[in-house]
Amino acid sequence: MTKILFVCHGNICRSPMAEFIMKDLVKKAGLEGRFHIESAATSTEEIGNPVYPPARRKLAEHGIGCAGKTARQMRNEDLHRFDLLIGMDKANLRNMHRICGVGFDDKLHLLMEYAGRPGTEVADPWYTGDFEAAWRDVLAGCQGLLDFLQA
Repeated sequence: MTKILFVCHGNICRSPMAEFIMKDLVKKAGLEGRFHIESAATSTEEIGNPVYPPARRKLAEHGIGCAGKTARQMRNEDLHRFDLLIGMDKANLRNMHRICGVGFDDKLHLLMEYAGRPGTEVADPWYTGDFEAAWRDVLAGCQGLLDFLQA
């Protein structure tokens, strides 16, 4: 079983979108038994809060639910629980390294690497207000990740 943790700053927009988009892609591919997928934050700012309403609405537009999800902070032990820890932007990746330590580069990646756009970030819709762009980027990254893992 491949265990994936998607990570962003607060775990209320991008990383839960990635978690539930990836779960949906995996389900549609009939691969649910092959993956365990979660999401987390690098900060403590939103711990316990539900998915941000505009992100929840964007998922719902595509028939994807996220009921019951609340933000949690990434912990060092996640490095050992998950095979891949996927950040949304470079600041997330730096904070993931801070939480996990060094020497784990093979497990820590940016989502857009899997969309064929290395070095590109998923812009934070909390600040941009552009949940459609976040949807497109996260979907492309998750589809690329699934394709990569199936190859």
